[in-house]
This record gives sequence, C-alpha cells and structure tokens, in this order.
Amino acid sequence: MHQIQRQQTAELLRQRGISRALFAHQESVAWLTGYAPPLDMGTNHFAGGPALVWVEDGHFTLIVQDGLAAHAGAFNDEPDGTLLTYRAYTVDGPSQSSANQAEVLRSVAKSSRARGMLAVEMDALTARLFEAIVFGLGIDLTPCDGWLKPLRMIKNAEEIALIRATCALTDIGHAAARAAVAPGMREIDIWMELQSAINRTAGHRVPLGNDCTAGTRAFNIGAWPGDVALRPGDSIIVDLSTRLGGYWSDSCMTHYAGEPSDKQIATHRFIQSALDYAIALVKPGAIAREIDAAVRAFIAKGGYPVYPHHTGHSVGTGPHEEPRIAPYNDAVLAPGMVILLEPGTYWPGETGCRLEDALLVTTDGCEVLTHFDHTYPGQS
Repeated sequence: MHQIQRQQTAELLRQRGISRALFAHQESVAWLTGYAPPLDMGTNHFAGGPALVWVEDGHFTLIVQDGLAAHAGAFNDEPDGTLLTYRAYTVDGPSQSSANQAEVLRSVAKSSRARGMLAVEMDALTARLFEAIVFGLGIDLTPCDGWLKPLRMIKNAEEIALIRATCALTDIGHAAARAAVAPGMREIDIWMELQSAINRTAGHRVPLGNDCTAGTRAFNIGAWPGDVALRPGDSIIVDLSTRLGGYWSDSCMTHYAGEPSDKQIATHRFIQSALDYAIALVKPGAIAREIDAAVRAFIAKGGYPVYPHHTGHSVGTGPHEEPRIAPYNDAVLAPGMVILLEPGTYWPGETGCRLEDALLVTTDGCEVLTHFDHTYPGQS
C-alpha cells in the first residue's frame, strides 16, 4: 500500500538533489504510509508530537507512539519501509513522550549516512523535535512544506478506490439524516442518527465532519450540531465528511422539517441547477478560478445572494486539499483529481440551501462519486 506515493516522493527528492527528508504533516504521513490513527478526540494527548516519516535514499522510516502503531497496518513489512515506535503512555512515572520521540528521531538522524541539507516540513515540527536535529546534531534544514501537494492532487487507482468507499459511507449518513429530519428534532439528534448509521455500516468509529446547521441560526452557513430544535418548515444544512482508510469524502444536502415553503422549493431547485452547471464545467484543462467565477456569476444572475465561501476543493488524506476552487487559484484540472463542488445561498436567521457532490476528473469530463438523494420533500 502507498508504494506509488513513496516512489513519487523518492523521485521528487532525487530531482531536487535531496538525499534525506523529514515529513511531519499528518496528511503527508498518511499519504506516504497509510498511517491513520483515530481522530475523534483530536491529536492524541499521549503523543510527543506529530507522527514522522524520515526518508533517506528511497527508504521510509515511520516514527509513531507505541500505543498507535497498529494503525500503521503492515507498513513495517513493506520492502521500503521501517516502523519505529517510542514510549508514550506510562504508569510508572510522568510521561516523557516528547523526549522519547525526540530521542528516536535523533538516533535515526545520527545513523544517517547521507550528508548535506535535510528537507523538513517545518510547519508541523515541534520545538523539541527541531532541537533534536538542529541543536543536537547541527544538521542544516530547508523547508519542504509544499513539496508533496502537487503529487497529492492526482489520485492513483488505490486512492480513488478508498475515496469511493468513504463516499459510500457519506451516502449512508445522508439517508439517515433524511429519515431523521422532522419538526422537534434537534440538530444534535439528527447528527447522532447519521453518525450511528455510518458507524454501524463501517463496523467501527468513523471520523466525521462538518456541519449540521438549522437555517434559523444567525450564522447559518455551517456549525457543529447543537441544542437547536427544528420548527415546521425549517431548513437544515447537513455538510458531511467521513474518513475511511485514511481518506476523506465530503458532501452536502439541505433538508426541510416537513413541507418546505415556496421560497425554499424555488431556492433548492435553483441551487440544484447551479450544482449541475458547476459539474458540467469540470473537465481536464479547466481552471479553478474560472469555475469559481462562473458559478458565482450563475448565482448572482439568478438573483440569489452569492455564497461567501469557496466553490469547492479537493479531498484525500486531508479533508480540504488542493486544488481549491476559489478566486485566487490558477490550478488547471487534470484526470485523477477529485473535486468537491458546493454552491449555496443563505438568508441568515431564516433559511439557506447548499448542495455538494464529489467528482472524479476523467479524461473527457468527470464522474460523480456521491449518490445520495438531493430532492426535497414532495419533489418527484
């Protein structure tokens, strides 16, 4: 698993004249190794720092805390991979996980046969780890924080299969949300129903994002579910991401508690047409900012408030990846990219609508990867 990603990285470093590198962003680590620990509680509180991947002359060493090593799968059995752990949780004294991780990294660096600059993802490196290799060993560093992003934009067959699988879980969640939305139900009730359905299907706890937000909120674009009960006719935006096998999905549906109003029906139909229009723009050679501008113009021409967020983005080992479909971005779409498109319109404190699908860019257009029901109550 992930051998293609490691081969690409080794070739990238060779082309740049770099014989050793240290990757520390969790998305980079997952992309290179498949290491995907649980996310329900955020960063593990026993960890000494981020999981690390040391690369030297085409060999990849993954450094993780001992209690989460199982989430690295069979990486240690890969011909180009070595798994090292450090002691994190302990009951026989105060935790020394930061020092323990730094010591493992220091030992790897000291045994390095390579010389010269070490490329490092600086943004994710802790001061303790920085000290271990710079002050401890005197190694000169060069930042490489953005180096893997162009490689990560084009998904290989293995990655596409994982994204298809996690999109299928998203579809399960949206079906459960549709069944749960009703007057009197709270945002958190609906979220718990969809979360339960996803976990039962997967057979384990699945990391989830993003929004479950009633249209009556003062800021109704997106928020975590709370103790907000739906009244008859209220809208609710369910923007749902799932992570499976280290890869994320994303999607959004707007539901209505009972019968939607004439305004809501017209809005929903219009946003569906905006999404259909956006999907038709996705093909090789299309430019991200031009798609963004065209969809915003479509919303404005229809007489609806233009959304204040991006038009879309990609996913992978991170829930938001490049290329972002946003006003600044000159990225050119290419086969193998996965694009999320999410046009919407909002009247704060009243109602709103957003719809989002995941798309795979193909050689002649795109394929829709999400297959949940986009219709509103009563729509044929």
